[in-house]
Amino acid sequence: MGRTLWLLLLFWLAVVIMTGKADGINNNFTSGGLFWSTAKEEGDLLHKAEAQDDSTTSAGDGDFDGGFSSLDGMLQWAIGHSDPVKLKERAEDFQRLSPSELNQRQMDVKELMEKLKTPSDAQLMKIAIDDLKNSSLSLEDRYRALQELLALVEPIDNANDLNKLGGLLVVMEELSNPDPDIRTIAAWILGKASQNNPVVQEQVLELGALAKLMKMVKSSFAEEAIKALYAVSALIRNSLVGQELFYAETGSVMLQDILRNASIDIRLRMRVVSLVGDLAESQSEDIGKAEMPSLRDRILLKSVVDLTASTDLDLQEKALVAIKNLLQLKTTEALVFKNFCALDDALDKMRKFLHDLMADESRRDYVMDVENLRSEVEFIFHEKLEEVVIGSGFIYYCYYHFCGVPHSELMNQIFCHLQVQCHST
Repeated sequence: MGRTLWLLLLFWLAVVIMTGKADGINNNFTSGGLFWSTAKEEGDLLHKAEAQDDSTTSAGDGDFDGGFSSLDGMLQWAIGHSDPVKLKERAEDFQRLSPSELNQRQMDVKELMEKLKTPSDAQLMKIAIDDLKNSSLSLEDRYRALQELLALVEPIDNANDLNKLGGLLVVMEELSNPDPDIRTIAAWILGKASQNNPVVQEQVLELGALAKLMKMVKSSFAEEAIKALYAVSALIRNSLVGQELFYAETGSVMLQDILRNASIDIRLRMRVVSLVGDLAESQSEDIGKAEMPSLRDRILLKSVVDLTASTDLDLQEKALVAIKNLLQLKTTEALVFKNFCALDDALDKMRKFLHDLMADESRRDYVMDVENLRSEVEFIFHEKLEEVVIGSGFIYYCYYHFCGVPHSELMNQIFCHLQVQCHST
């Protein structure tokens, strides 16, 4: 808002207060509110304010920085920077006003005060949503409205209000906007609103946004793909319905394609392997929930294991976390990790790689953390293998003990059984 507009308002308020007749106005008002307007109103106000501003300014104006802690502070500044003689003349003019004229002035001041009040988050969201509904809104103002919503939906109560205000549908429509930046921020909003929020998760899923977001993950625009994947992750984490829809839309294939494509932005691959780890962890924690067969897919498992060969420590660490969580699933077959994924070899190569990095003092602490995680994964993996051997050994021990099978033949049968298990998986 232009400086002249503020000064006119402050001068007016100062005069009204000095007359002592403005009974309806509280001069201890300390809202400190911000003026909010729609895109159109803001442009009009700026244009008018600029037209009103003088081309010349006095030396005293240099003290004006446009920022006050309260309206009371503004009034004190206005009085201190006014000509006492002119201020007195204006006060006398006010005293000559008729009661009806004075009442009208008071109503005008009240109206301006109302405009200066800070609107609630719900009101700000409604303004942004109404802006987005305006088909003639410029691309810049559309992006600005989406930015406002992105900041406002972070608190869970505001996120829950988004659908009540008609905002979810409006934001979803922006997923089809021709501009990639608009699509990107729209996906970001849906992801942020759905994050750890079952209510919004369900609403977005019911509106059918998941399939569109999964298509956006394949975008050639890296930021759009990353924010779309962020939204997909937020929608399916800890949501059985979301995960079922995700796999129904061939989500496991999408994950595999990203993990196996070394040319894809590494940030996207990090997010995908983190998602795999999160899905495995949530399934292992929910004992009563059936485990998704997609997390037993050999191609997916090998894609995760292959990431341990990356030279990026962050990616290696996230791959190890995912492998650890996958190994802890009840239905995980250790022989698939051993024979098809070659996890033993991958962990050994990684151990040598990390050993070489220890020479760099600046990275040593982080390298040690990753090595500790690698050792933990190796331990869990070997425990899982032992369970397979012990289980198979017990079966054949019964044959040996009760049927008189020679020990050498028993060991040979155990070996053959494990080989058959490996090939069948």
